[in-house]
Amino acid sequence: MRATLEVQAVSTRNRMWIVVFVFCFIGMIIDGADVMLLSYSLGGLKSDFGLTPFETGSLGSFTLAGMAVGGIYGGYASDRLGRVKTVVLSILLFTVGTGVLGFTQSYLQFSVVRFISALGMGSLYVACNTLMAEYVPTRFRNTVLGSLQAGWSVGYILATLMASWIIPTYGWRGMFFAGVTPVFLALLMYRWVPEPDTWKNLQIERATKKKAVSTGPKEKYKQIFSDPMAGRMFILWAITAAFLQFGNYGVNNWMPSYLEGELGMKFNLMTTFLVGSYSAMIVGKVIAGVAADRFGRRAIFVFGCLGTALFLPIIVLFNTPGNILWLLIIFGFLYGLPYSVNATYMTESFEAKFRGSAVGGAYNVGRIGAAVSPAAIGFFASSGSIGLGFLIVGGAYFLCGIIPALLIKEKQFDPSRE
Repeated sequence: MRATLEVQAVSTRNRMWIVVFVFCFIGMIIDGADVMLLSYSLGGLKSDFGLTPFETGSLGSFTLAGMAVGGIYGGYASDRLGRVKTVVLSILLFTVGTGVLGFTQSYLQFSVVRFISALGMGSLYVACNTLMAEYVPTRFRNTVLGSLQAGWSVGYILATLMASWIIPTYGWRGMFFAGVTPVFLALLMYRWVPEPDTWKNLQIERATKKKAVSTGPKEKYKQIFSDPMAGRMFILWAITAAFLQFGNYGVNNWMPSYLEGELGMKFNLMTTFLVGSYSAMIVGKVIAGVAADRFGRRAIFVFGCLGTALFLPIIVLFNTPGNILWLLIIFGFLYGLPYSVNATYMTESFEAKFRGSAVGGAYNVGRIGAAVSPAAIGFFASSGSIGLGFLIVGGAYFLCGIIPALLIKEKQFDPSRE
């Protein structure tokens, strides 16, 4: 009888990763949608608040800065409070904050509220990926985490469809009011999803130590940098993440404005074309996840970065009304590849005892650097064109691929076997 109960308990734990995946996938959809809500609202915000192109771009930078700070502290919180609790608190913060944005009356108010709500957006990304990596078996971890990254792309499509339905009738405020509805997801997740065994075992280990050990953020990072290998991985991943996010958020923030403003597309046609691009991104992320389990994390990550770097100039220099849709579809496929592999590649670079803090810190130190991207492209939009900014983004993707190709090994630690 006891043996039967033990088998049932193991079976339940083995299936729990599916439940965790569903919640994290929905969380990533919400996170991705929230990022894109701003992109589609920039035109209305610029008009209502009388913003310059630089101020318009800086709203994206405030978002990224908030996500950076949130990701750093979210990584620490996931080590200290728990992976699940951090996910729940993150969803509560940014969904409520998104709703408050609909009430703002000035550039300053919007910037402050956006920064605060973005703390939860950055924290959610780190906590979801750390949680998922510790639940999923090694043999198909990147397939699952790659599919999880597709949640962001589904969020892009959701935001695009919402924009086409809501903005023409209710304006940009209606978009942000609608963004508060997923708050119920956090309450359900808190009730149904347990913390992973990896985190529970670490808490038991800490509790049984004879001498209490301080585990504040400062001590966590001292612990990371006292390990030469972990410190080196932290620095390399921070630089890689800066280039990755400079490219990703620069494109996401300005592509709608580029298509509508510089290529002269009507709003509804622009959103339709972007749905095609984001759909290709979903396919690319799932394929990349499977391929990374078969051929390696590094190979797929590097291929995606270099492919994106080479393809951006093609979009800017060779687009025509007849080929732009196909160019966007190919581009969507390519620039989704690195994010499909990024989470697994990073989490397997650090030990469990400081994994959340290391991944959150490295990725979000990089996000602080990437926060300049939307404003930088806004600067080029003021003095030249958005297309010129996209050419610089291509250079960032090239460097993002070269660093791991030369310096970051894969599968250094196994989260499910620690």
